[in-house]
Amino acid sequence: MSSVVEETAAERPAAVARPRRKPAAVLQGVLIGLGLLLLVGGFVVMALDYRPYGIPTGSMTPTLKVGDTVLARQIDGTTVGRGDVVIFRDHAWGGELMVKRVVAVGGDTVATGNDQRLTVNGKPVDEPYLAAQDSQGTAFSVEVPPGRLFLLGDNRQGSMDSRLHLEIDGGTIPASEVEARVEATVLPFGRTGLFARTSAFDGIAGPKAGEPGPLEPAFYATVVGAALIVVTSGVGAAAGVARRLRRRAA
Repeated sequence: MSSVVEETAAERPAAVARPRRKPAAVLQGVLIGLGLLLLVGGFVVMALDYRPYGIPTGSMTPTLKVGDTVLARQIDGTTVGRGDVVIFRDHAWGGELMVKRVVAVGGDTVATGNDQRLTVNGKPVDEPYLAAQDSQGTAFSVEVPPGRLFLLGDNRQGSMDSRLHLEIDGGTIPASEVEARVEATVLPFGRTGLFARTSAFDGIAGPKAGEPGPLEPAFYATVVGAALIVVTSGVGAAAGVARRLRRRAA
Protein backbone atom coordinates (compact mmCIF):
# COMPACT_ATOMS: atom_id res chain seq x y z
CA MET A 1 0.00 0.00 0.00
CA SER A 2 1.40 3.36 -0.99
CA SER A 3 1.66 6.10 1.58
CA VAL A 4 0.98 9.78 1.16
CA VAL A 5 3.86 12.07 1.91
CA GLU A 6 2.99 15.65 2.79
CA GLU A 7 5.46 18.47 2.44
CA THR A 8 5.63 21.30 4.88
CA ALA A 9 5.90 24.86 3.66
CA ALA A 10 9.55 24.89 4.67
CA GLU A 11 10.24 21.79 2.57
CA ARG A 12 8.68 23.16 -0.65
CA PRO A 13 11.20 24.58 -3.14
CA ALA A 14 11.00 28.33 -3.53
CA ALA A 15 9.28 29.51 -6.74
CA VAL A 16 11.71 30.58 -9.38
CA ALA A 17 11.14 34.23 -10.27
CA ARG A 18 10.76 34.91 -13.97
CA PRO A 19 13.31 37.34 -15.32
CA ARG A 20 11.76 40.65 -16.32
CA ARG A 21 11.97 41.53 -20.00
CA LYS A 22 14.16 44.47 -20.75
CA PRO A 23 12.50 47.58 -22.26
CA ALA A 24 14.54 47.14 -25.44
CA ALA A 25 13.16 43.63 -25.93
CA VAL A 26 9.60 44.84 -25.34
CA LEU A 27 10.07 47.66 -27.86
CA GLN A 28 11.48 45.22 -30.40
CA GLY A 29 8.46 42.96 -30.04
CA VAL A 30 6.05 45.89 -30.44
CA LEU A 31 7.80 47.17 -33.57
CA ILE A 32 7.89 43.72 -35.19
CA GLY A 33 4.19 43.25 -34.38
CA LEU A 34 3.37 46.63 -35.90
CA GLY A 35 5.44 45.78 -38.95
CA LEU A 36 3.56 42.52 -39.44
CA LEU A 37 0.23 44.32 -39.10
CA LEU A 38 1.16 46.89 -41.74
CA LEU A 39 2.68 44.32 -44.09
CA VAL A 40 -0.24 41.90 -43.95
CA GLY A 41 -2.89 44.63 -43.96
CA GLY A 42 -1.44 46.41 -47.00
CA PHE A 43 -0.99 43.14 -48.88
CA VAL A 44 -4.55 42.01 -48.15
CA VAL A 45 -6.01 45.31 -49.40
CA MET A 46 -4.05 45.07 -52.66
CA ALA A 47 -4.88 41.39 -53.13
CA LEU A 48 -8.62 41.89 -52.58
CA ASP A 49 -9.12 45.15 -54.50
CA TYR A 50 -6.62 44.94 -57.36
CA ARG A 51 -5.72 42.61 -60.21
CA PRO A 52 -2.72 42.69 -62.59
CA TYR A 53 -3.31 42.93 -66.34
CA GLY A 54 -0.83 42.72 -69.19
CA ILE A 55 -1.06 45.21 -72.09
CA PRO A 56 -0.79 43.30 -75.42
CA THR A 57 -1.20 46.14 -77.95
CA GLY A 58 -0.23 49.77 -78.49
CA SER A 59 -3.79 51.10 -78.66
CA MET A 60 -3.29 53.11 -75.45
CA THR A 61 0.17 54.50 -76.31
CA PRO A 62 1.72 56.64 -74.83
CA THR A 63 -0.29 56.13 -71.63
CA LEU A 64 0.22 52.36 -71.77
CA LYS A 65 2.75 50.53 -73.92
CA VAL A 66 3.01 46.99 -75.22
CA GLY A 67 4.38 44.75 -72.46
CA ASP A 68 3.30 46.97 -69.57
CA THR A 69 1.72 45.31 -66.54
CA VAL A 70 -0.88 47.42 -64.76
CA LEU A 71 -2.81 47.16 -61.52
CA ALA A 72 -6.53 47.80 -61.91
CA ARG A 73 -9.07 48.16 -59.13
CA GLN A 74 -12.19 46.04 -59.40
CA ILE A 75 -15.17 48.39 -59.55
CA ASP A 76 -18.84 48.58 -60.44
CA GLY A 77 -19.13 49.96 -63.97
CA THR A 78 -21.82 52.41 -62.84
CA THR A 79 -19.12 54.35 -60.93
CA VAL A 80 -17.03 54.96 -64.07
CA GLY A 81 -16.56 58.57 -65.21
CA ARG A 82 -15.19 60.34 -68.27
CA GLY A 83 -11.43 60.04 -68.48
CA ASP A 84 -11.16 56.72 -66.63
CA VAL A 85 -8.98 54.03 -68.24
CA VAL A 86 -10.87 50.78 -67.81
CA ILE A 87 -10.56 47.05 -68.41
CA PHE A 88 -13.66 45.53 -70.01
CA ARG A 89 -14.91 42.60 -72.06
CA ASP A 90 -17.76 43.11 -74.51
CA HIS A 91 -19.08 40.15 -76.53
CA ALA A 92 -20.29 42.42 -79.35
CA TRP A 93 -16.63 43.41 -79.82
CA GLY A 94 -15.41 39.81 -79.89
CA GLY A 95 -15.30 39.00 -76.20
CA GLU A 96 -11.62 39.87 -75.78
CA LEU A 97 -10.35 41.62 -72.67
CA MET A 98 -9.60 45.22 -73.70
CA VAL A 99 -8.31 48.47 -72.18
CA LYS A 100 -9.60 51.88 -73.35
CA ARG A 101 -10.40 55.35 -72.04
CA VAL A 102 -14.00 56.32 -71.30
CA VAL A 103 -14.79 59.58 -73.13
CA ALA A 104 -18.58 59.66 -72.79
CA VAL A 105 -21.20 58.17 -70.48
CA GLY A 106 -24.95 57.60 -70.66
CA GLY A 107 -26.80 60.73 -71.75
CA ASP A 108 -23.78 62.34 -73.47
CA THR A 109 -23.49 63.30 -77.10
CA VAL A 110 -19.94 62.56 -78.24
CA ALA A 111 -18.64 63.67 -81.62
CA THR A 112 -15.62 64.53 -83.73
CA GLY A 113 -15.32 66.59 -86.87
CA ASN A 114 -13.03 65.80 -89.78
CA ASP A 115 -10.18 67.35 -87.75
CA GLN A 116 -10.71 64.63 -85.09
CA ARG A 117 -11.21 67.17 -82.27
CA LEU A 118 -13.32 65.45 -79.61
CA THR A 119 -16.42 67.19 -78.28
CA VAL A 120 -18.73 66.03 -75.50
CA ASN A 121 -22.13 67.70 -75.24
CA GLY A 122 -20.90 70.32 -77.68
CA LYS A 123 -17.82 71.25 -75.62
CA PRO A 124 -14.34 70.69 -77.11
CA VAL A 125 -12.07 68.49 -75.00
CA ASP A 126 -8.32 69.06 -74.77
CA GLU A 127 -6.71 65.62 -74.45
CA PRO A 128 -3.07 65.93 -73.32
CA TYR A 129 -2.68 62.13 -73.04
CA LEU A 130 -3.07 61.49 -76.80
CA ALA A 131 -0.36 60.14 -79.06
CA ALA A 132 0.62 62.29 -82.05
CA GLN A 133 -1.96 61.64 -84.74
CA ASP A 134 -3.10 62.59 -88.21
CA SER A 135 -5.51 65.50 -88.03
CA GLN A 136 -7.81 63.93 -90.64
CA GLY A 137 -10.36 61.21 -89.96
CA THR A 138 -13.97 60.15 -90.21
CA ALA A 139 -16.43 62.41 -88.42
CA PHE A 140 -19.15 60.91 -86.19
CA SER A 141 -21.75 61.93 -83.65
CA VAL A 142 -23.29 59.50 -81.16
CA GLU A 143 -25.86 59.88 -78.39
CA VAL A 144 -24.81 57.48 -75.66
CA PRO A 145 -27.79 55.53 -74.24
CA PRO A 146 -28.25 55.39 -70.45
CA GLY A 147 -26.13 52.73 -68.77
CA ARG A 148 -23.62 52.57 -71.62
CA LEU A 149 -20.13 53.97 -72.31
CA PHE A 150 -18.23 55.28 -75.34
CA LEU A 151 -14.52 54.41 -75.29
CA LEU A 152 -11.47 55.41 -77.33
CA GLY A 153 -7.80 54.47 -77.30
CA ASP A 154 -5.19 57.15 -76.61
CA ASN A 155 -3.47 56.07 -79.82
CA ARG A 156 -6.37 57.02 -82.07
CA GLN A 157 -4.63 55.82 -85.25
CA GLY A 158 -4.07 52.31 -83.90
CA SER A 159 -7.03 51.56 -81.67
CA MET A 160 -9.99 49.28 -82.36
CA ASP A 161 -12.47 51.18 -80.23
CA SER A 162 -16.01 52.60 -80.32
CA ARG A 163 -15.38 54.30 -83.68
CA LEU A 164 -15.00 50.89 -85.37
CA HIS A 165 -18.26 49.57 -83.87
CA LEU A 166 -20.62 52.46 -84.61
CA GLU A 167 -23.05 50.09 -86.31
CA ILE A 168 -23.50 48.18 -83.02
CA ASP A 169 -25.33 50.33 -80.44
CA GLY A 170 -23.48 53.39 -81.70
CA GLY A 171 -20.16 51.90 -80.64
CA THR A 172 -21.13 51.88 -76.98
CA ILE A 173 -20.77 49.07 -74.46
CA PRO A 174 -22.81 48.32 -71.32
CA ALA A 175 -21.24 49.88 -68.22
CA SER A 176 -21.74 46.49 -66.55
CA GLU A 177 -19.05 45.02 -68.85
CA VAL A 178 -16.35 47.04 -67.06
CA GLU A 179 -14.23 44.85 -64.79
CA ALA A 180 -11.73 47.29 -63.35
CA ARG A 181 -10.20 50.78 -63.49
CA VAL A 182 -6.45 51.08 -64.16
CA GLU A 183 -4.61 52.90 -61.35
CA ALA A 184 -0.91 52.10 -61.74
CA THR A 185 1.80 50.63 -63.95
CA VAL A 186 3.96 48.11 -62.08
CA LEU A 187 6.15 46.68 -64.85
CA PRO A 188 8.60 47.29 -66.41
CA PHE A 189 10.37 49.02 -63.52
CA GLY A 190 11.37 52.01 -65.63
CA ARG A 191 7.65 52.84 -66.14
CA THR A 192 6.39 52.06 -62.64
CA GLY A 193 4.07 54.69 -61.24
CA LEU A 194 0.57 55.68 -60.20
CA PHE A 195 -1.87 56.99 -62.79
CA ALA A 196 -2.48 60.72 -62.63
CA ARG A 197 -6.18 61.57 -62.73
CA THR A 198 -6.99 63.52 -65.91
CA SER A 199 -8.80 66.85 -65.65
CA ALA A 200 -9.61 66.91 -69.40
CA PHE A 201 -13.36 66.46 -68.79
CA ASP A 202 -13.74 68.57 -65.65
CA GLY A 203 -15.41 71.41 -67.57
CA ILE A 204 -18.32 69.16 -68.53
CA ALA A 205 -21.14 68.53 -66.08
CA GLY A 206 -21.56 64.91 -65.06
CA PRO A 207 -19.41 61.97 -63.96
CA LYS A 208 -15.68 62.78 -63.81
CA ALA A 209 -12.69 60.48 -63.69
CA GLY A 210 -12.70 58.53 -60.43
CA GLU A 211 -10.51 59.34 -57.46
CA PRO A 212 -7.66 56.89 -56.72
CA GLY A 213 -8.46 53.89 -54.57
CA PRO A 214 -6.43 52.65 -51.57
CA LEU A 215 -3.52 51.40 -53.70
CA GLU A 216 -0.98 54.05 -52.67
CA PRO A 217 -1.54 53.86 -48.88
CA ALA A 218 -1.71 50.06 -49.06
CA PHE A 219 1.59 49.96 -50.98
CA TYR A 220 3.34 52.26 -48.50
CA ALA A 221 1.92 50.29 -45.56
CA THR A 222 3.40 47.10 -47.03
CA VAL A 223 6.80 48.72 -47.63
CA VAL A 224 6.95 50.35 -44.18
CA GLY A 225 5.83 47.13 -42.51
CA ALA A 226 8.51 45.09 -44.26
CA ALA A 227 11.14 47.71 -43.42
CA LEU A 228 10.14 47.73 -39.75
CA ILE A 229 10.46 43.96 -39.53
CA VAL A 230 13.82 43.82 -41.29
CA VAL A 231 15.41 46.79 -39.49
CA THR A 232 14.09 45.85 -36.04
CA SER A 233 15.19 42.22 -36.43
CA GLY A 234 18.59 43.35 -37.70
CA VAL A 235 19.12 45.76 -34.80
CA GLY A 236 18.04 43.09 -32.31
CA ALA A 237 20.44 40.55 -33.81
CA ALA A 238 23.31 43.05 -33.79
CA ALA A 239 22.63 43.95 -30.16
CA GLY A 240 22.68 40.25 -29.23
CA VAL A 241 26.03 39.74 -30.93
CA ALA A 242 27.44 42.82 -29.17
CA ARG A 243 26.32 41.48 -25.78
CA ARG A 244 27.98 38.11 -26.37
CA LEU A 245 31.21 39.78 -27.42
CA ARG A 246 31.23 41.91 -24.25
CA ARG A 247 30.71 38.84 -22.08
CA ARG A 248 33.62 37.07 -23.72
CA ALA A 249 35.82 40.10 -23.26
CA ALA A 250 34.90 40.46 -19.58
